[in-house]
Amino acid sequence: MPAQSPGNNDKGKTFTLHIGPTETPRERVQKRSILGKDPAINFEQLKVHKFHKTTASELPPREETVGDKMWSFIRFLSTAASIFIVLFFVMNWNAYKNIILNKLGMLQIGENPYIEGIADLPSGEEMTQQEMMELSQDPEIQKTQIPALSLGVAPPDTRIIIPRINKNVPVITISNESLVNRDWGRLEQEIQEALQDGVVHYPGTPFPGEPGNIVITGHSSYFVWDPGSFKDVFALLHDVKINDKIYIYYGQDKYAYEVYDTKVVMPTEVDVLMQDGGDKLTLITCTPVGTNLKRLIVFAKPI
Repeated sequence: MPAQSPGNNDKGKTFTLHIGPTETPRERVQKRSILGKDPAINFEQLKVHKFHKTTASELPPREETVGDKMWSFIRFLSTAASIFIVLFFVMNWNAYKNIILNKLGMLQIGENPYIEGIADLPSGEEMTQQEMMELSQDPEIQKTQIPALSLGVAPPDTRIIIPRINKNVPVITISNESLVNRDWGRLEQEIQEALQDGVVHYPGTPFPGEPGNIVITGHSSYFVWDPGSFKDVFALLHDVKINDKIYIYYGQDKYAYEVYDTKVVMPTEVDVLMQDGGDKLTLITCTPVGTNLKRLIVFAKPI
């Protein structure tokens, strides 16, 4: 761009002013950072800097602040918690699926023939109290007097039936030997093995028809790789309500119980196993479902 100088000494001379692209603040900072004391070196560095765009890797590292460290730690915790929650529900999916379906009213109750109409089946004691029917001597009249037979079917093994949660489960009995010998490790192993085939009658407690505290324990959820078929048999035990009926078939006799209390205790509170002189049925399972942090206890009295 031509321009005339107003000075006397510059009369007749022509000057050219070159206006280059405007430097950004960042570029000015970078230029100052490369300048030294030697003008020749500065000239060469500026020529290189003019045609070289500094990348992020070439910039000096920024010192990590306390805020950066806290944010990194929070992100780490969030990622770990998300992974843990996903794995937890995957490992306990079957138990929580039944819980969700039951809450939504989509779990079918009464599909099992031993559960549907179980309250209407007479016990052996009621049958012995029935009076004999008086029949006519005329065979033709007798045909009209004898009603169709209605026989209750009793399972050959020991079973517990809880209509509220649609469960008809084998009750497995194990030996008292480990309990008598106070071999707690062996006792726990025997219980875990028996839980693969149903719920377990706790050794040392009475059987139905005997006085005392009958104790039965079962899984609410267990490892997915466990070979048992009853890993989540008591997952819905939390839905049992006061006054619900529970039935046990033992020796092909039916015993009925009515729920009167439920509570959650710590694993160390073993007084629920004690024989305190009362006749009752005690059901035990782990809670929350998928953990063994606490124990859910359901108490029922014989009726």
